[in-house]
This record gives sequence, structure tokens and C-alpha cells, in this order.
Amino acid sequence: MATPTLSPVSQTSAVVLTTGSAPSDVEDNTSLPFGLYSNTASGLFSQYFCSGAAEQVSYTYKKLGGDVLDIELTDNNIYAAYEEAVLEYSYIVNIHQAKNALSDLLGATTGTFDHEGQLTSGSALEGKNVNLKFPRFEFAYSRRVGYGVSTEAGFGGEVPIYSASFDTVTDKQDYDLQQLVSSSAASDSSLPFSGEVGDKRINITRVYFKTPHAMWRFYGYYGGINTVGNLASYGQWADDSTFEIIPTWQNKAQAMAFEDAIYTRNSHYSYEIKNGRLRLFPSAVESSPSKIWIEFFVDSDPWSEPDTEGRGGKSGIDGINNLNTLPYENLPYENINAIGKQWIRRFALSLSKETLGNIRSKFATIPIPGDSVTLDGPALLSQAQAEQEKLREELKTTLDELTYHKLMAEDAALMESVNTINKLIPLKVFVG
Repeated sequence: MATPTLSPVSQTSAVVLTTGSAPSDVEDNTSLPFGLYSNTASGLFSQYFCSGAAEQVSYTYKKLGGDVLDIELTDNNIYAAYEEAVLEYSYIVNIHQAKNALSDLLGATTGTFDHEGQLTSGSALEGKNVNLKFPRFEFAYSRRVGYGVSTEAGFGGEVPIYSASFDTVTDKQDYDLQQLVSSSAASDSSLPFSGEVGDKRINITRVYFKTPHAMWRFYGYYGGINTVGNLASYGQWADDSTFEIIPTWQNKAQAMAFEDAIYTRNSHYSYEIKNGRLRLFPSAVESSPSKIWIEFFVDSDPWSEPDTEGRGGKSGIDGINNLNTLPYENLPYENINAIGKQWIRRFALSLSKETLGNIRSKFATIPIPGDSVTLDGPALLSQAQAEQEKLREELKTTLDELTYHKLMAEDAALMESVNTINKLIPLKVFVG
């Protein structure tokens, strides 16, 4: 088959990249895929972005050899590549910051986002750019685990600890605490745990009884005082009581021993709890104890907010729980420094190279009079993809070396080195 004769004899592409453009060409350009930084109606609009995208055209023209060969790209292709590079940089930096701060932000306020990843209007976090802030270290995850442990141990946490009592019955050992508490909660609306129990299991943390309020005991080493008195009818000390003056440290030691005696004094009763049933050992007698007290908390749904101390919850159940709920928006262009902007230029160039490779890969060769020309589309694609991967890894590796915990480790190593050096420096000899 004879080589076809082309008419006209030579034809260049109708699309050829120019040497440059103006920032006004970028502003409100409807050809940009998102227009986050170029649309004047956007909260992220930046005149600096428009200038950077315009300058990227000249940069791409020079790097791809526009002085020698035609480059089958439009200015809009370059603008789109520059926008994508900024968003890619924002994505990688936000992930890095998430690694730094997620543990301290768990349970904190999150937000709702639009299709561009920006907080919607009316959010309490709108316009605050929390991904640009250095959070306070609150050890949120460790604290939340600690709350759960302390609740189970019966001394705090976010789950309310309730107290209740029941009357003992002479010679009766077994008491169904689950039934007693449930029936009380259902019948008495004034109880703090009313409406909280229902069919939920109660968890007993403490069992105790109280002595009569009229009983007082004073422990002391001096004067032979070890009395039981009713202060409502007569004084604790007689008129001829003798008080010895002793050192302060001895008084303090007495106080500590007294406090220890209070908290370590044991009853002759013991108990066991099985399946919500309390068994007393020995059986209660008619005289004592007449009432047994318990402290307990109620099993709660881990997805619900506990009403802790009447505060209406606010334990962070509906707050930040993972990377997806972090209220991180796209980085404002003005807050990207020179390091970031150079990375953006290089990545945008690689994206432009990828676009050019796709265009040239439509046809492996094109005929010319008497011959054909092989295009470099596949080579451009391969080169662009390798460059993009290298740039991503370069940025990720750099950021991983700068996480907060690694900076802390470097500070610790620096201080250790300083201490080692100081040990080797001879001490000065004072000369009077």
C-alpha cells in the first residue's frame, strides 16, 4: 500500500502550550475541576494561588521543552494540575497531623463536611482551621480507658456511682440486690437512679453498714482517754482532764495512725455476691446491723452518653473517633510555606507530564510524508508515575521523621548528649 499523500502537506496541533499566562486567567476559571482556590466565592480563594498557577504555565513550558517542541497542552491543563498538586499536598500533610493529634482529639467536637471537604456553614468549627493548630496534650485515649477502669473499680470514671440501702431481716442471709434496686427505681421517682435501671444489670462496688450517729470514739496515747460519749448530753472531756504537750511530729503521727484505723477497721460480717444476690455471713441479728448499704453502677450502652453528675453526658461518644471524623479541611494556600510550594510545583509538573503522556498515547505513531513519527506517550506516562510516587514518598518520609513523638525522642537524645559532654568537662577551681 502506497504512503498516502497528506493535504495539507504539514499540519501542527491546534493545541500548543503558550509561554505563560496572567493570574486573571486563573481567577473564576470555570475549567478548573474544583476551583477551591480560584473561585472568588470560595472560602479558600487565594490571589496567591492564581499567581502560582499562572507561573506554573511558564515553568511547565520550559521543563517540557516548549522552546524546541510543541507541547499539546492548554493553560487550563496546567491550572488543573496545579490545583490537584495543592490538594494532594494538603491531603498528605493532614494525614501527618492526624498521626500527631488523633489520640488527644478523641471524643472532641467534629463537624459536617461538604463535597469539597470543607466544613459546612454554621459549624462551630467553621473558619478555625484546626489542622493548623497545635493541640493541647490531653491523652484522651488513655484517659478514656482510665475512666472505664476506674468505673469498674468503683472509684470514679464517667459512669455515675449510686448508693442504696435495704433493711436486714433477722436470720436471713440472702438478698436479691438486682430485684431490690430495680423495684425501688421503678416505684420511687425521687431516687437518683430512677428510670436508669429497668432490665439493666447493676454492678456492686461496695457493701457496708453504719454505726449509730451518737457513738463517738477518741483514740489517744495520753490521759487514758478511750471513751464513748454522747455529745448531745455531756462533754467529751471532764473538767480535770490533763493534756500533755508533745512535739508536732508526734501529733502528726497520731493523726496518721487514727486515719489509718478508720479506713482499715473491719466488721465481723463478711459477704459474697453471686448473680446479683448478696449473702451475709453470719446472718443479721435483730440488734445489728439493721440496714445494709451498697454502692453500684448500672450497665450502660457504650454508644450512649452517660448522664454523669447531672451534666447531661458530654463524654464524647458523638465526637471524633477516627481519622475520618477529624475536622480537617483543605489547607489554605496562604498557610503553605516555601517548602510546600516547591513540592507543589514539582508535583504539578509531573501531573502535566502525565496528561501529555495520555494525549500522546492515543496514537502510537502519526504518518508524515514519506515516513511516520513515533510519539513518546508511554514513556512520558511511566516517567510521570514514577516521579509522583517518588515525590509522595519523599514528603511522607520527611513528615514521618517529624512526628511529635520522634521530636521528643530527639530532644531526649540531645539532652543525654549534653549531660555526657558536661561530665567530661573539668570543674573550675575557685581562686580567692
